[in-house]
Amino acid sequence: MAALRFVRSVLKSFQAESGLEPRLFGENIRVTAAEPGRVYFELDIKKEHTNRLNMIHGGTIASMVDLGGSLAVASKGLFATGVSTDLSVTYLNSGGKVGDTIKAVVTCDKFGKSLAYTSIQFTNSKGELAARGSHTKYIAHAWKDPSNIVEQLSSTKP
Repeated sequence: MAALRFVRSVLKSFQAESGLEPRLFGENIRVTAAEPGRVYFELDIKKEHTNRLNMIHGGTIASMVDLGGSLAVASKGLFATGVSTDLSVTYLNSGGKVGDTIKAVVTCDKFGKSLAYTSIQFTNSKGELAARGSHTKYIAHAWKDPSNIVEQLSSTKP
């Protein structure tokens, strides 16, 4: 429960302080569950998330890989979630259209002093694997943030 509260507070900070996330996702994105090292979130697809074929835009999914990697790092207790060093996305099926919900599960695969490696899977409303991605973050400076709760989360069991 502590991880879920903390991850939601980090998402709220993104929505309040970032230029991209509040404009792209608005209130349509939500964290549904979190434990140390894993976060579940979903996006209600609106017109602003789509391409000219009226399906979710690949750039929207790529932005969700970026945000998801940050949330996975947050699930380990870092409030300042570092900066991206690498990001990739593979698109497998349509992620959906306006009115659908795309769901994501992101895992922090390795969490060190300098780098964090995350992976993410997206499923569409039909339950199909729509996309998968990976995101590497440089986190060395993030360890200094006074809002971190790494020790608290490392002592909890998922």
